[in-house]
Amino acid sequence: MAASREILFSSDSLEDRAALLENGKIVEIFLARGERMVGNIYKGKIVNVLPGMQAAFVDIGIEKNAFLCLDDALPGHLHEEIYESGKKKKPKTLIQNILKQGQETLVQVVKEPIASKGGRVTTHITLPGKYLILLPVSNYIGISRKIESHSERERLKNLSAKLKPENMGVIIRTAAESKDEKVLKQDIDFLLDLWKEISKQSKKIKAPSLIHQDSELVDRAMRDLFAEDVHKVMVDSKPVFEKTLEFAKRINPKLASRVYYYEGEKPLFEQYGVEAEIEKLLKKKVWLPSGGYLIIDTLEALTVIDVNTGKYVGSHSFEKTVLETNLEAAVEISRQIRLRDLSGIIIVDFIDMEKKENKDKLLSTLEEHLKADRIRTTILGITALGLVEMTRKRSAKNLDRLLREGCFYCSGSGRVLTPETTAIKLERELLRNFRFEKSESVLITAHPQVSLTLAGMEGNRIEDLQQKIGKTIFINANPLFHIEKFSIRWDSCAEIQSTLKSFRVGEEIEVEVQEPHPLCFQNGLSFFNGVVLEILNAGNLIGEKVKVRVKKPISSYIVSEMLH
Repeated sequence: MAASREILFSSDSLEDRAALLENGKIVEIFLARGERMVGNIYKGKIVNVLPGMQAAFVDIGIEKNAFLCLDDALPGHLHEEIYESGKKKKPKTLIQNILKQGQETLVQVVKEPIASKGGRVTTHITLPGKYLILLPVSNYIGISRKIESHSERERLKNLSAKLKPENMGVIIRTAAESKDEKVLKQDIDFLLDLWKEISKQSKKIKAPSLIHQDSELVDRAMRDLFAEDVHKVMVDSKPVFEKTLEFAKRINPKLASRVYYYEGEKPLFEQYGVEAEIEKLLKKKVWLPSGGYLIIDTLEALTVIDVNTGKYVGSHSFEKTVLETNLEAAVEISRQIRLRDLSGIIIVDFIDMEKKENKDKLLSTLEEHLKADRIRTTILGITALGLVEMTRKRSAKNLDRLLREGCFYCSGSGRVLTPETTAIKLERELLRNFRFEKSESVLITAHPQVSLTLAGMEGNRIEDLQQKIGKTIFINANPLFHIEKFSIRWDSCAEIQSTLKSFRVGEEIEVEVQEPHPLCFQNGLSFFNGVVLEILNAGNLIGEKVKVRVKKPISSYIVSEMLH
């Protein structure tokens, strides 16, 4: 049974968003913030030709030069030659014979710049319409693989040969299935007019310059997703609703009645659970209905997905329990790939199974559910280690890259040194250098967690360290310091004390207990401009104000007791 599909559009001054639902489940989410580059056409200038890589760098007028490989630089007839009979052949020419430094050329972005990499471009321009894609510089006819009927493929191929402009090509999209000549001709005429305008502009403008910007999110989503199987389009913005309605009427007037303006009390994305789904996408763990779960780790070069039985123990044999978990995981993995827009190499570590028929059933389930994806995923099979390898085309930034950036704190490693490790490094540096310093005191500035670890319980560790080096140690606990960083300043006691608050034995003060001591939860902590105040037996009074008496001041580390 075909899936029942709905499209949601939510738009405000901050961003445009779209979501696709199949049978009530969210399967794709699209976000647009600022400019999107994929699909844009530029007049670029060749900056470097690299014979060793058979590639070139192209200045398209943005910060990073774009990358152009040999296949994407070949003229149309040479490009067609290397893909004859469906098998890629080695090009008969070299990139240095095609491109020269300073040469101007029309290119289209096929991959967004990611992290430190510039975007990837091609000279093989494509202009997508609703039912077909026009190839202005390639004489080629292609038919979507999702159109399986042989007779329909032949019909569309003959129609394309009749309609396409001379020396140009077309790729028939899945949405063209069963469409008549009139509909396809309207699409071709529209795209041909667009190409004429692009060609005209490219002759007027100097490189590097943007010649054509791809459609906005709403236009792209309607172009790619809106079809007869979409029974409802919900829009929460009046201007976007009018635009969507106009688009629907142009595509198919009969379907325009399926476009609705949403006026519910709850925000549209909240009503349909899209906001909650976006929050889940930021987490590594994805729970399965049975109690099993997935762990999804996206790295620079690949995505790794691990399948676990979790809480699910089954009620039959172990092999059957594993099969049920794996099949459930295969369905959810297919959805997560689309939702998160995962791309590149994808490795899935399913739970090991013994029987070949179970492995075959798993692969066929995965393949079946990936068919609904607009972007083709190639399953390479199960490796000797029991891993399923897949590849999926990468173009734009996925949701994770749009919503998050590399962690400024851990620099993308995902892990930092423990406070104990940093404290040990700090202590070793003190022991290594104190003999060469004539100053009577030292001021250590570090993250509070490192400072507390260095001080030890009730300051015992810092006292021992002072005896070892024969100098007074002052600690400045600075929450703005990276947990792996610290500074050491050798100076006189008077100079250091002038920058820190001092306390006397027996002094009584009122403080707020801010957090428990990490080495002894029964004690509490308070901080005064870098001075650490340890409060005995106050670990259960976080957030409360208490009166304390100074028991043991160790330089700038103060041990105190509560007054009752």
